[in-house]
Amino acid sequence: MFKIILNNCCGLDVHKTWIYACVGITDNHNRTQYHEARFQAFSKGLRDLAAWLAKYNCTQVCMESSGKYWIPVFNILEKTCKVTLAHPKYTKPMKGNKTDRKDARWICDLFMCGMVKPSFIPPPVIRQLRDLVRYRTKLTNMITGEKNRALNCLTVSNLKLDDVFSDVFGKSARSITEYILAHPGETWLEAALQMRRRAFC
Repeated sequence: MFKIILNNCCGLDVHKTWIYACVGITDNHNRTQYHEARFQAFSKGLRDLAAWLAKYNCTQVCMESSGKYWIPVFNILEKTCKVTLAHPKYTKPMKGNKTDRKDARWICDLFMCGMVKPSFIPPPVIRQLRDLVRYRTKLTNMITGEKNRALNCLTVSNLKLDDVFSDVFGKSARSITEYILAHPGETWLEAALQMRRRAFC
């Protein structure tokens, strides 16, 4: 029999639509009483879950990092509870009759005995900053990809502006590109001469 570390804790089995919760409360005689419930994974359901945990004075919560479903649960519960996020490989249940309620109790039992290795979750400000940086990186990569496609279009059209301009997307090169698009019968050299004449007019 494993030594009980947490006398009052909760295991959560989080899914897309539902959250299965199991609170385990151990008395001084090492007798554990379980309380189980199911909640919707929407905002109201998460608030109900937080209120249900408060009813049993449970502030220690453990759940698996399954997909992205754990994030809204974590965001709500971290305000009132100490939430431990565990990798699924550390909370994998034993083979047999597998149900969501049993999974929640299994997580609760492992957590109760201190057998869950927690994952590091940075504070909210760092998480928000990380999301913004990732999104900025994604947009930058998208812009780079679109520029490469545009440059390929110019190359296959024999408009080798990159041989003349250090920045094909600079003001001068863009002016020539726009002029060629508006006058498809002219070459880029003729377009450059036209642009030069305009500059001196």
